[in-house]
Parts: sequence; structure tokens; C-alpha cells
Amino acid sequence: MGQTLAEKILSSHSGRKVTAGEITICAVDLCLLQDGTGPLTIRQTEKLGVTKLANPRRTVFFLDHSSPASRKELANDHQFIRNFASKMNAIVEDVGKGVCHVVINEKYVNPGEVMVGADSHTCTGGALACFATGMGSTDVGIGMAFGKTWFRVPETIKVYVTGKLLLGVFPKDLMLHLIGLIGADGATYKALEFCGPTIENMEMSGRFTLSNMAVEAGAKVGLIASDGVTRAFLEKMGRGEKWIPLASDIDAMYERVVEIDASRLKPTVSFPHTVDNTRTIDEALGIKIDQVMLGTCTNSRIEDWEVVAKIVKGKRKAANIRFIAVPGSESVMKEAIARGYYQTLLEFGAVMVTPGCGPCVGIHEGIPADGEVCLTTQNRNFQGRMGNPEASIYLGSPAVIAATAIEGVIADPRKYRKELQSIGKVELVDTEALKTLARSAQRTVERVASETAAVVGPAAREASDKIDALAKKAAAQYGPKAQKAAQEFEKTLSRLAAEATKTVKDALKSKAGSKGGPAKKSAVRRTSAKAPKKAGARRSSKTTPKGRK
Repeated sequence: MGQTLAEKILSSHSGRKVTAGEITICAVDLCLLQDGTGPLTIRQTEKLGVTKLANPRRTVFFLDHSSPASRKELANDHQFIRNFASKMNAIVEDVGKGVCHVVINEKYVNPGEVMVGADSHTCTGGALACFATGMGSTDVGIGMAFGKTWFRVPETIKVYVTGKLLLGVFPKDLMLHLIGLIGADGATYKALEFCGPTIENMEMSGRFTLSNMAVEAGAKVGLIASDGVTRAFLEKMGRGEKWIPLASDIDAMYERVVEIDASRLKPTVSFPHTVDNTRTIDEALGIKIDQVMLGTCTNSRIEDWEVVAKIVKGKRKAANIRFIAVPGSESVMKEAIARGYYQTLLEFGAVMVTPGCGPCVGIHEGIPADGEVCLTTQNRNFQGRMGNPEASIYLGSPAVIAATAIEGVIADPRKYRKELQSIGKVELVDTEALKTLARSAQRTVERVASETAAVVGPAAREASDKIDALAKKAAAQYGPKAQKAAQEFEKTLSRLAAEATKTVKDALKSKAGSKGGPAKKSAVRRTSAKAPKKAGARRSSKTTPKGRK
């Protein structure tokens, strides 16, 4: 009999083949702790007399739930964690680094591993084919101290998704639909395994959203096979060597199979006060909203920022709306700035918050007032979740919160068709204009080459700097997606630089020959074009890369 992903991973860490329903002791590869539950976990390990950790450099503390600390008690908790981690040689991702479930997957989680965390949304790591699950503080403390912990091997529910998500419908809508379909307890202590053509063609940001919210249906873990998409993500994060292919066996046994046709889905919203209280956007239209939030471990990645920025760009925020935007990590924030999304949201009227959990857990940075209504991209809308039980919380996709921020009431993002069609496409630079500028730089070198060596030097440097500036500007503004255009522009720059260098050298040799002696080397600097290593200029604006139509 074949094995599911959950059975495969737990078997590899148990030293024997295990099947659903068994209790097993497993090796732990990675431990996640955060500032909300971390202090309790530390105190539990101290009660056990623990003086060292099994794998300190794979034990990571995150200061993200109150980041920066909102009161002295939390500041003291932060210092308590820092001191313990320093003593144990563990890692601390300090204030401002981002949400634990975003950063841990950017930097530490690998396919085939077992990760335990003192946080229920640790299951986000399942998107990388890691058996990632939240546990109680004592159990995580045992894993942290001894490198092992216990599990009951979960039965697996297969979620088989076919069809293409239509314009304006996103993985968040798919997950809200699933939770509404099976209920908040429909997968209690089960593994949800997402598969099918839709999942195979889904980018990692969407996969993280699915796995993150698996626990909202009661699941122990939300797993997705390790494939080419996984590999590309790991390579982008700088640890491509950690990739392994990993999937369930074709004859694996599932408790049941849930089939979903993604092409039939609409934008979906969770109504207060439970996540499974879901309805399509048609039933939510016109509900007045006081505050929207882009962020949390569910939807705070660069792809989520892109969706919102593309929809709101050039528009005015509704007067009744407060818009809070929280990057999922420091790297997301930097990329959002580089792409111009940060500026777009600032101009729209958003309030930018330190990378972290933001107002999701109700500690600070956006607690609503009595009677206020919030629409957010987070994963929970329990009464009091954002810090005030007298407020109401609706959940939706980044596209829904963007449309709502414009209109002041819950709105259907599908009406912003042009903006939605631009998502996944690069705002491209005109490569012909870049070539013209490069040719102009070449002509400058050619013109001054006939002059004296004293003039050639500064002019050649100026031309070189122009070419360098073009390449750097293109790389900074347009990122890694425009690979074909980057390669084309790189060739152009290299050719022009080589021609310019040869022209200058020939002129100097001629000058030296006419004077009967060598030219001084200090009089000229070789021109060079530092073409970007990965990507520079974008493709022509007429070119549409693969992505959402």
C-alpha cells in the first residue's frame, strides 16, 4: 500500500514505516517560537532542567506579535527571549523582521522536514511539503530540548482542485470556499493534502495561503507536493540545494476526497464571527466598512501587495475607510518599495505598519472601536480577534479589500477588470528607448576619442557611468521577471561597452604613436557595462508574460 505525504514524512523521521492512526516518536528538524507563546515554552524547558538545545541553530524565535513592543510587559518578554536565545545559541528574528510564518518559509523550511511551532499557523510550512504543525508549548519545548516529539499520524483528506481561477478570484477565495464547504471542524486532526491541476499551476504565495488556513478547518497540517514551483521558490530564496521531489504515492489511501472546480468559484467573504460562515461576494455587497487591512501570515507577500497596488493605483481612498498595510517580512517590504507598491499605497492613503503580525491578534497597531466593522486578509474573524469583542470582522482576498477601500463598502473586485488583467504582468520599460540612450553614450565616447588623452579619460568615465546607471536602474525597478528582455539588453550593453573601449584604446594608441611614446594609463579608465546578473530591463510593453489573463 502506498503512503500519503504525511505518512511518508513521518515515516522518514520515525525510523520505521508508519500509517494513519499510529502514535510515533519523530525527530524534529526545526522549531518555531514567537513572542506570544515563547516565554511559556522557555519556562517549561527550564522546569525540566534543560541546559542546552538539541539543535540550537534550527530553533528560531520570532518577535512579531507585538513588534515593536506596545507595553513594558511585552518589552520584558522580548528581552527574556533574547537572553535565553543568546545563552542557548538559538536564532532570534527580532522586531521588524516580519511574521514568523512568512520569514520561516523564506529562510528555513525545506521539503521533507518536520517542523513544530508554538503557534497554530505553523501549518503554513506544509506548502513546502514540510510536515509543519502547531503544538502546545510543552510539546514544542520537548522538541526544542531533545530533538524529538510525539505525533498521532493523521488521516489525510485529499483536496483535488481542477479548473482555472477566473479573473478576480484568488487562492484565498478557494480556501474560504473549502472551509465553508467542510466546516470549521471538518478536518479536525487530519492532514489536508492539496493537489490537482489548479494547485500544480499555482504560485507559492497562493499555496502558502491554502496551507496557512488549513487549521481553520481543524487540520493538523496542510500539505502540497514538492515540485518545480517549490524548487523555483527555494532557488529564489537562495537554498535551491535543499529541494527534493516529494509527493504521495499513486496508491495512497485517503480518508476521503473533496473535489473542487475552481472555474466555478466567485470572490468569497467570511462573515462574523466564524471563518466557515462564508458567502459569495454577491451577498456581501454594500456592507459599510470602517477599516481594511492588508497583511498577516495569510496574505502579506509581495504577490498580495501587487494585487492591491495594481487595483488602487491612481484612485482615491473612500473617506470612511482606514487602510492599514503590513508587509509580511522585511524582504517583502523592500521589494514592495523597489517595485513602487509601497509608494502607491502611501499615495492612496494607507497607514504603513512595521513588518509583523500587525493588528491581527489585537495587541496594537489597529484595534477597532466598539461597533466598528473591519475587512481584512487575515485568517480568523473570531469575536474579539482584533482586540475588541464589540467589533465585527469580515475576511476576504487582497482584491476584495482593495475594491472595498476605494468604495467604502464591501465591493466586487471583478469590476476592476483592466487592473486585474495587469496583475502578474510587469510594468515594462521601453527597451528601444534604452538602446537609444546606450547608443548616445557610445557616440559620446567615439566623439571624444579623437581628442587628447586628458579629455578622453573623463568623457569615457562619463559614458561608462551612463551605461552602468541604465543597467542598475532597470534592475532595481523591474526585478527578476523580465529575464528575456534583461538578456537582450545585457547583450546590447556588453557590445556597446566593448566597442566603446576599443574605440578609446585605438584613439590612445594613435595618440601615443603620434607623440612617439606610450600614453599614460591614468589618463583613461576602461568603460564597462555592469549588466544585471539576473534581470534588468523589462520586456516590451506589448509583451505579456505568462500569468493571469
